[in-house]
This record gives sequence, C-alpha cells and structure tokens, in this order.
Amino acid sequence: MRYSSERKEAVVRKMMPPHNRSIKQLAQEEGISEATLFNWRRQARDRGLLLPDGDSGPEGWSARDKFAAVLETAAFNEADLAEYCRTKGIYPEQLLQWRRARERANDWDRESNRLLKAEKKADRRRIRKLEQELRRKEKALAEAGGKMISEPDRRQSIELIERARQTGARLIPACEVLRISAKTYQRWKKAGKQCRDRRPEAVRPAPANKLTADERQYVLDVCHEKENASLPPCQIVPKLADQGRYIASESSFYRILHEANDQHHRGRSRKPRKSTPPKGFCAPGPNQVWTWDITWLLTSVRGVFFYLYMIVDVFSRKIVGWEVFDRESSGNAASFVHKAVLAEGCILRPLVLHSDNGSPQKGFTLSAKLQSLGIMASFSRPGVSNDNPYSEALFRTCKYRPEYPREGFETIEESRRWVNQFVFWYNDIHRHSAIRFVTTNQRHTGED
Repeated sequence: MRYSSERKEAVVRKMMPPHNRSIKQLAQEEGISEATLFNWRRQARDRGLLLPDGDSGPEGWSARDKFAAVLETAAFNEADLAEYCRTKGIYPEQLLQWRRARERANDWDRESNRLLKAEKKADRRRIRKLEQELRRKEKALAEAGGKMISEPDRRQSIELIERARQTGARLIPACEVLRISAKTYQRWKKAGKQCRDRRPEAVRPAPANKLTADERQYVLDVCHEKENASLPPCQIVPKLADQGRYIASESSFYRILHEANDQHHRGRSRKPRKSTPPKGFCAPGPNQVWTWDITWLLTSVRGVFFYLYMIVDVFSRKIVGWEVFDRESSGNAASFVHKAVLAEGCILRPLVLHSDNGSPQKGFTLSAKLQSLGIMASFSRPGVSNDNPYSEALFRTCKYRPEYPREGFETIEESRRWVNQFVFWYNDIHRHSAIRFVTTNQRHTGED
C-alpha cells in the first residue's frame, strides 16, 4: 500500500518532540506496520531530523540523535540552551557530556551495548505504561456514570425511564438501573421539555489573581537563566525567596512550564508512579482465610529457643492449629498445616493461608503441601511489619499471660503443655474484643 507524502510527514512529526510517540504506539493508532514506520524514521534521520527513540527519554537517544542535538545547540546562548533543554526533557549537563563524548570519540562498541540495554529498558517501561493506561481506562469506564452524557444518550435514557414508569415502575428504582439520580432526570426534563447540557457553554470569569502574559513570560525567563537551568521549580521558588523575590507560587511555576512544554522528566531516575495498595482478602465465614507465623519461646538455656507455630482463623480469631518444634523448617510447617486442615475438615476447599516472607513460610516443601491441599498462599510485603497483624496480636496475648514463664521452659514437653492450656483458654474461655466479646469457638461455630 502506498502512502502520500503528507501522511508520511504527519506520522513522522508524531515521532518528534513534544509528542515522542513510539513505533509500537503509532503502529496501533495509524494502522501502519512497524517495518514501514522504522523505514520512515530512518529516512527522516537521513534528512537530518532529530527523532528520539520513542518515549524512553534522553537515556534512550541514539548516538546520531545526540550528535544532532550537539550540532543544533552549538550556537545557542545560555537562555536559548536552557529553553531547548527543558523542551527536549534533558539537562544542560547532559548536553555538555554529549559534546565532550563527540570530541573524545567514545568507544562505539560500549555505546552500542549501552543503547541496546537502554532500548530493552525502554520496552519494559512502555509495557508498564500501557498496562497503567489500560487500568486507567477500565477505571474510567467504571466511573462513566459520573461524566457528561451525550445528547442522544440523554434522549434514550428519558424514553426508557418514561416507558418504565408507564408500566408501573417507580422513578427512583428506574433511575438507579441507568446509574443516574432522580434529580438528574428531573433536571433533564425541566419545564416539561428536555434540556440540553449547558455546562460546556457556561461563561467562567477569569480569576482576579490570574497572571498576565508578561508575568508568565517572566516566569519562563527566570527558569531559562543559567543558574536555574538545571533546577526544578521546587528549588527555584525558595531560592528566589531567599533573595527577597516572589514571582509566583511553586504550583504556578509548574503549570506555566507544563503549558509551555518545558517541564519533562530528566535524569536517569524513573518517572514517579503512583503505588497501588496490595490485594487483600475478605473472610465472610470461618475456614476461608487463615494467617500463621512462628515465634520464639524462651528456654532455661540462654540463646536456645523453642519455636511455636500457630494458625489463627481471620473470621473467628480461633486458633485452628498449633505445634512447638525445636527448629524452624519448611517440613515442620508442612506437617503442621496438614494437621490443622484435617482437624478443621476443610481439605480441598477454597482457602487462603497468609504468612510472612521467612524461609519456612516460602520453602518448597510447604509450597508443595499447600498445592496438594488446594490452599492459596499469600505473603506480606517485604519490609512491612503490619501485613500480618492477627498473628502478631495473638503472640502478644500469649506472651503477656500472667502464667507465662518469664524464666523460660525446661523441656519442649513442658512448653507444649503450657501452649495447650493457653489454646484452651483462648478458644473456649477468653471473650475476644474484636468479635464483640464472644469466645472464638462460639464465633467459629456460629453460636454467637
């Protein structure tokens, strides 16, 4: 298929700043093969155009792009150079390094290896960015009910609600089916006729403290000064304040730079990304989510401990399994979990077992046992101490009992007898405050 020269130029411009679209993105948007786009980019580079490799930033630029940037800025003054660097998303120091590298004729083999590594990193970044965009669009679709509804959709919604009301339906339930409120429907039908959405036509007066065009240009000029070329607004504004100068707020600096396409991520660090909370599990009934951990029990010998393995049901807070061993191992954990499953009679039922990230919890023997029992393993985040609160709270209750031997246990049999008495008290006598002061056994069996 042959494409017109205008179409080629339009696509090539999307590869250039400030768009910096990648080959994969353009192939999906334009319906053109990646091989054709690579060929067009090569031809554009032969004509001397500066085309960075997608959205990977200055670290992903080819040697030819860097050399072209050095030539393009050779005759720039300090202000023009600062503006150029902000527009391209690079630092003046990076440009100076590229110029020195051209003068020293760097090792091309090392450069090629570095570029290959950077391209792989860029591919991973593109994949993560596409995944984030997919999640964002899915969330936007889920929240579409709160956005502006088009005119045809309004008419159709009004017709459906009126038809439902004619057949005997009430207004509020009919509106809830279409995910709109009754007031929204009444606003659409105001004065007995359908009213169009006038929000896009609303006249919104400019704020009294809005910066003028000269003031906005002055902000850009300050950012383009040599001493501020490598500084972000969060450092420029305090620096000016120390000099007794106030031009605009930090947020205004950022907004003006964004609108002028002068604010891009620079440097080798990753772009900031929003962290998502970990996936959680809900336990609406017993034997659905368990959590377990291991704690040390003191002995009469300094430096020697017994190890208490204990499982608690998240729904009822009942201790469904426990054992005391003389060492930590994945094999002991596997047999201990198997006994608890058999005691509760929940083998091959959907069950989640949460734990920390210790070697006994993540060992191969326990993993194989959980897979054979049909149990899904869940783990705390590394370095986070409050992802397993139920087991930690249980161990605190255990060790702060008045009868807990502070001098330690003489033998492992003595420790097992004491733990057995504690489990009986905790499950059958103790009234738990988190389950409205009933015993854990009452909660577990439904007698509460």
